[in-house]
Amino acid sequence: MSEYDARGKPNRALLICVDTYEHLTDLPAVRDNAEELKRVLSATATDLFTGDEIVICRPREPWEAEQALDAVTGQARGLLLVYFSGHGRVGPDGGDLQLMVGASATRQRHKTLSWQDLVLSYLDQARADRIVIVLECCYAGNADEAFHSRRKPMSLLMAAQPNRRIFSGEEEAGGTLFTGAVVRVLEHGIPGKPFVTFEDLVRTLRERLAPERTPMGDVWEPRSAKQNTDDDVILSFATPEVRPSTPLRVRLRRWWKLRPHHRLRVLLVLLAVLAPLAASLAVLHARSAPPDCPPALELRLLTAPEAEPTLRRAAFAYEMSALNTRPLDGEDDLPDGCRRTQLTVYSAAKDQVGQGFAAADRWQGEAHGGAADTSAAKGTDPLRRPGPQPDLWIPESTADYLAARRTMPAAGSPATLTDTGPVAYSPLVVGIPESAHLDDVEQVGTPWRDLLTGTDGTHGDRHALRLLRPSPVLSGTGLLHTIGLYLADDGSPIGPAGTPEPSVAQSAERRLSAPGSQYAGSTELLCSLRPDTDGADANRRARSAPLVSEKSLADFNLGRATGSCPALGGALTPADRYAAYYPKNVPALDHPLIRVGWQGAADAAPRRAAVDRFGRWLRDPAGGQRTLVAEGYRGVPDEDGAMPRPGAGSPLLSSRADADLDAPVVPFTAGGDQVARVLAGYDKAQKASQVLILLDTSTSMADGGRLPAAIAAAGRVLEMVGVHHTYGLWTFPDPAHPDAPDAVRRAVPLGSADPAPGKAELDRIAKGALVGHGAAMEEALTVAVGELKRSDVANKAVVLIIDQDDGAPRRAADVERSLVALLKKAPAVPVLTLVLGRATCDAFVFKGLADASRGRCVPAGPAAPDLLAGLVASVGSVGGAAGTPAAEGIR
Repeated sequence: MSEYDARGKPNRALLICVDTYEHLTDLPAVRDNAEELKRVLSATATDLFTGDEIVICRPREPWEAEQALDAVTGQARGLLLVYFSGHGRVGPDGGDLQLMVGASATRQRHKTLSWQDLVLSYLDQARADRIVIVLECCYAGNADEAFHSRRKPMSLLMAAQPNRRIFSGEEEAGGTLFTGAVVRVLEHGIPGKPFVTFEDLVRTLRERLAPERTPMGDVWEPRSAKQNTDDDVILSFATPEVRPSTPLRVRLRRWWKLRPHHRLRVLLVLLAVLAPLAASLAVLHARSAPPDCPPALELRLLTAPEAEPTLRRAAFAYEMSALNTRPLDGEDDLPDGCRRTQLTVYSAAKDQVGQGFAAADRWQGEAHGGAADTSAAKGTDPLRRPGPQPDLWIPESTADYLAARRTMPAAGSPATLTDTGPVAYSPLVVGIPESAHLDDVEQVGTPWRDLLTGTDGTHGDRHALRLLRPSPVLSGTGLLHTIGLYLADDGSPIGPAGTPEPSVAQSAERRLSAPGSQYAGSTELLCSLRPDTDGADANRRARSAPLVSEKSLADFNLGRATGSCPALGGALTPADRYAAYYPKNVPALDHPLIRVGWQGAADAAPRRAAVDRFGRWLRDPAGGQRTLVAEGYRGVPDEDGAMPRPGAGSPLLSSRADADLDAPVVPFTAGGDQVARVLAGYDKAQKASQVLILLDTSTSMADGGRLPAAIAAAGRVLEMVGVHHTYGLWTFPDPAHPDAPDAVRRAVPLGSADPAPGKAELDRIAKGALVGHGAAMEEALTVAVGELKRSDVANKAVVLIIDQDDGAPRRAADVERSLVALLKKAPAVPVLTLVLGRATCDAFVFKGLADASRGRCVPAGPAAPDLLAGLVASVGSVGGAAGTPAAEGIR
């Protein structure tokens, strides 16, 4: 993970500390927090803020804090740090966190700072590159839910987990316990670290506060969240090690800021000496002033979610490179030092990219402001997802490109796709737990047939490794693994022709665990297996064998950022790592650069030239290959055609990556017809499935941006339905029966194959069709599970989308027992839950629900819709035949 360094930029820190209250208990220890933090943040060792960049605010009225927020959000350009220490309150439903100022009273909202409506609104308009927020108050953990609806890159540190009060502010003078720990980390650094990042701070605080307890007797566990950013933010350059020298520009800036009297003297002397010279230069400048930098040509780069972080870094490196900032031969319109091209990098799942190119006329029409007919198109509108029309597309493999080409009309499409060749490679691997080493199976060059035999355990299904594959529908990695399973079963090379044997496809699919086991990508699959991930118990990890890429498995083993899982402090222990096994003659991900041309574009020629220039830089060993190799990819062939070994800086060189550098990189040689036949074989290998979407439509869903997230997730599920995969859409509570907790509104009957009625119902709900009384989850779920148990379809699941269960206060004691008993009966009905409220997947009720139904729980966040879609896509898979669920209960 890259680190954001804000040194040398206009930074700001706003420290809001409220220790004296008119109507609430005073917090004497909070008084010292602000001065202690300012001392540390402005210290030379921290190296990020000067004294005048730090604002202390002790508000009595809300407008005082609002005024301070308005000032710092307008001034900061680099790092904006906002800190609050004081009382916090939430409503009865745990939502809408209120930060209490001096005049605050419990029941007077106009006297409080609304986290959602005021603080986040200001921060979302800030001009800073990065925003870091630290909340030290009771219920700080409840800030997470509204946080994820914002668009700015933010990192949030919450003093404790959701729904927890904390002992903070009543300590002896000298600062609070939590802030004292923060100060010590920022002031002294961390052993073995050259600086302190946001993730370092969170991890260290958890360790140091582990002996402490909240008033409820729980471990005091700070929580964190990140939004719209993949990198980490440096918060202090203090270190107990030998420290590198501070850059000259930072030292000069600090001197300039800290010595205003010297600064004035220098300015007066310079003014007297240089005034005549400046006048002469001004005359010359007026005669021959170089033009300002013209707007750079924007190129839009579409890619897969797994590759987006790496390509963002590569795009930034290219923008700042000499190739992009100097005049070119024959092109003298660009002043030296100006950027010629800027790149916007964004991503979408494989199926959504295919839908976009299949409807390229509508994509282009919407971009030009024309009316779009969405009735015949499956999926979301192209401008919403995948996004704007791309100028270049870098999918995970050539197979994705060939699959997309086949969905486009033979003639009449305004989009032209041109494959310019790969820019990086990553072999496909099977991750085998270190504790389940395969006897008599070589790590490199073993045919898939032998790998399947080696992982079956020879002890029956109970001891077989669970093969987990990213969805071939949503993921390029999943599609290429499926091509390898079907066409390289015996280890033979894959040629440009041939058809997969149906028996091979059926046999392979039977070994892949389902339902609810696939993910939208390899990184999210691996994230679900990480030791620090909620629900990823040691037994599940030890019995799972993920089918992923070499790069993503190396990232997992080294503790790097994986999907929605942030980076760890170091590599995983050997017991938690997976060894990479390389199936024989399975093609590697080759990440081809596809140039996208659009009919009628007035600037087609310069765009094509800019794309080709960027492509050459990406393949240049002294250019983009440095970035790609440093991220864990294999490089492109040399001029003699030989595949280079990973060079210096590659994480694959670490022994803890558990990769084998002798494994060959197999190029993709299959044809478009073969890709189509593999996809057809995959479809034939699936069984009919049925999904019941159970959507919470209580009024609390309107808080904190939950409703748009719920609608987006449900809409993504609808994209997975079809002739053989039917659905139903029910909502609860039922407005027609407000006093019946088990009443549901059957908006779309179970068994529907047309997604249109479901989309229409979601549109209606999105416009505010919510119900003003609480949602009783267990009662509604009992009705839904019972309905599916009676269905004749073998593969089925409930998709539960909820913010919180409101039924507990008036729930009959036998409801829980009857639901548990129902879940234990055959046939199995997994419950796939998306939790959007203050409760998270680590809540006991949702853990118990996932265990009892053999389902999964999906945490809220930007990746949730695709993650849920991946799980739904596996409901009709052959593997994991329905049986009797485990007997765990829901509590």
